[in-house]
Amino acid sequence: MAKLGFRLCLFFTFFVSFVFSRSLIEIPKTSVLDVSASVQKTVDILSFDTSEILQQQQQEQSISSISSEISSSFSLELHSRDSLHKSTHKDYKTLTLDRLKRDSARVKSLNTKLDLAINGIKKSDLKPLLDDTEIESKAEDIEGPIVSGLSQGSGEYFSRVGIGRPPKPLYMVLDTGSDVTWIQCAPCTDCYQQSDPIFEPSSSSSYSPLSCEAQQCKSLDISACRNGSCLYQVSYGDGSYTVGEFVSETLTFGNSKTSIDNISLGCGHDNEGLFVGSAGLLALGGGSLSFPTQVKASSFSYCLVDRDSSSASTLTFGGSETELADAVTAPLTRNPQIDTFYYVGLTGISVGGETLNISPSVFEVDQSGIGGIIIDSGTAVTRLRTEAYNALRDAFVKGTKNLPSTNGFALFDTCYDLSTKTSVTVPTIAFLFPGGKSLVLPAKNYLVPVDSKKTFCFAFAPTRSSLSIIGNLQQQGTRVGFNLAKSVVGFVPNKC
Repeated sequence: MAKLGFRLCLFFTFFVSFVFSRSLIEIPKTSVLDVSASVQKTVDILSFDTSEILQQQQQEQSISSISSEISSSFSLELHSRDSLHKSTHKDYKTLTLDRLKRDSARVKSLNTKLDLAINGIKKSDLKPLLDDTEIESKAEDIEGPIVSGLSQGSGEYFSRVGIGRPPKPLYMVLDTGSDVTWIQCAPCTDCYQQSDPIFEPSSSSSYSPLSCEAQQCKSLDISACRNGSCLYQVSYGDGSYTVGEFVSETLTFGNSKTSIDNISLGCGHDNEGLFVGSAGLLALGGGSLSFPTQVKASSFSYCLVDRDSSSASTLTFGGSETELADAVTAPLTRNPQIDTFYYVGLTGISVGGETLNISPSVFEVDQSGIGGIIIDSGTAVTRLRTEAYNALRDAFVKGTKNLPSTNGFALFDTCYDLSTKTSVTVPTIAFLFPGGKSLVLPAKNYLVPVDSKKTFCFAFAPTRSSLSIIGNLQQQGTRVGFNLAKSVVGFVPNKC
């Protein structure tokens, strides 16, 4: 495993020369939004042949061998939820409402996790949903039905990962806001619907329960002991949870067939209100139990394609120096109270080439853990503290006086009726970073359709929490790279 960290260090060495050398690039004042193309995607997504996509993926990634040697880099394909999970919505408007409902649950979950850490609530202070006896009885009860969970939580992008030996390919949610990787396991007391068969531990020769004395068990927020084996529970702020055995397993990745032994993960027998379609979650947070930490990865990157597209993108561990050679870079910082989240050194936001009058302190995290802005793969809509959001929205509205406005939609308070337009020109929005660096967002990443009738809304939202979040709508089409060794995050547009 030590070799992995050494070999992955090649990735992001370009950052050293770029952090201080990139000069201020002039930001264009306006950007063009192709209204017709965006609306066409809202029609196409409802007619995706998800069975064809699933079949193709299962054929391509039927893994038949185990690699005993870790390669210098490996990658996984990423797919949007709706390209794999057939939509049951009759129109794009109801699909959007469902997405925004999930998104609100996601943000609530992140804020709950952060609040617990800031208030100093330790794992010993938390009351598990189930005690040792109840977990044991549920784990052994095979009469419970397999039911569809609530459509809540994160789960917007999926990767296919081989679990066990021989590996069983399963779809897992990519999540930079979580530290515990887990999958649904038989026997199921309560499992939600997933695309693949439920994982059967007895079919894997590499499945091994962790003892109660193992460091991984002690690192869990909530754990219990049964016959010397570790039990886990992960609860989310929307009321969702997963409960089961904490084990060691082999994970195999993508077409490279790279396999890694002894990865600690949850084998969940009771999973409520979670990620319909996927088999579980691949945790990419910064905590001690996350996948990057366990494999001692010095870097990883991902690129998120449009959620309304059937195209695939990639999650890559390691890589070449040139892969992100044109990156816009920013400091990657941590909250002293919680290791999970990736905080970015944002200094400001510009609209139409003009920097907004927002104090940089709005985006800084203090020693008590309050404030700051994180990059998150599971949150869709970027959340900004109210004063920052108001300044951003007002500047955007000022620059779109020529566009016909309409009523707000769900959490969006600024919307437009573009039914008579095929394209529109809007003010350019850019994130500003130290050293004069800026990430210019394409118009389609902040003015998005909410129905198929050309109603578009400004895709930012205010939050009363001190935590701001850069969501995946604003990340779409941009490769986001995390240099964990150098504490730098990089952004490269159009690098999927």
